Amino acid sequence: MKRREFLQMMSLSTVVLGAGCASRSVLPGFMRRPLRVMTYNLHHGEGVDGKLDLERIARVIRDSRADLVALQEIDVNTQRTGRVDQAAEYIRLTGLHGQFGKAIDFQGGAYGGMLLSRWPLEDFRVHALPNPEKREQRIAISARIHPPGQPRFQFVGLHLDASRGDDDRWLQAARLQELFGSATEPVILAGDFNDRPESRVMQKLLTEWEDASAGNPMPTIPAEKPDARIDFVLLPRSRSPWKVDRSEVLGEAVASDHRSVVVQLR
Repeated sequence: MKRREFLQMMSLSTVVLGAGCASRSVLPGFMRRPLRVMTYNLHHGEGVDGKLDLERIARVIRDSRADLVALQEIDVNTQRTGRVDQAAEYIRLTGLHGQFGKAIDFQGGAYGGMLLSRWPLEDFRVHALPNPEKREQRIAISARIHPPGQPRFQFVGLHLDASRGDDDRWLQAARLQELFGSATEPVILAGDFNDRPESRVMQKLLTEWEDASAGNPMPTIPAEKPDARIDFVLLPRSRSPWKVDRSEVLGEAVASDHRSVVVQLR
């Protein structure tokens, strides 16, 4: 082979190889990888065995391979849990980004919920929910998430009133709809709704939101022997880019008084 022909062939090979490399560098950013979402009420880190064990909780989160996590009942610097900043500990133990939202002052510290995410949490906000009877204040916490190569969306964690009557929950659900029901971005709602799927509160919400666990509806409380489902991940019935791959309630029955819910979306 003459030198000129050899150089031309090598030049062409370089162009083809370079195009292949460019394709590999671009494609992963546009692939619709599964999105794993968890909601977990932690009972301030105290398990049904009476032990306060944040590492045990963190291990459940890590093993779930969740990308987004809505946590309820977090203590920050309270007396009952040894003045530990639990939010900071969960960030450290899981290696995820995180933000805490205070619902109430409690025992010299704060009590509320938090979001964990594999990607940065942007525009984090705490939304006070209606509390006409002046019971324990309930909140929703929201952030914008922007995974590389995918659309930006809102992730919302919440914990509704636990009273036997549902008047406060009814108003709180209406407020959630006002805040997020007409959002221009896709929204994921996740948390402890303190009501069953057949309740009027959930039935009202489910006219606008899809229950991501409807295909595999497993109970979440009490953790040792669950017989009721009150923890949900909800997706908008319109303007949603996701389809549910699968959902599960994890088998861990000791770390908290709730079991955790994990849904996988595409």
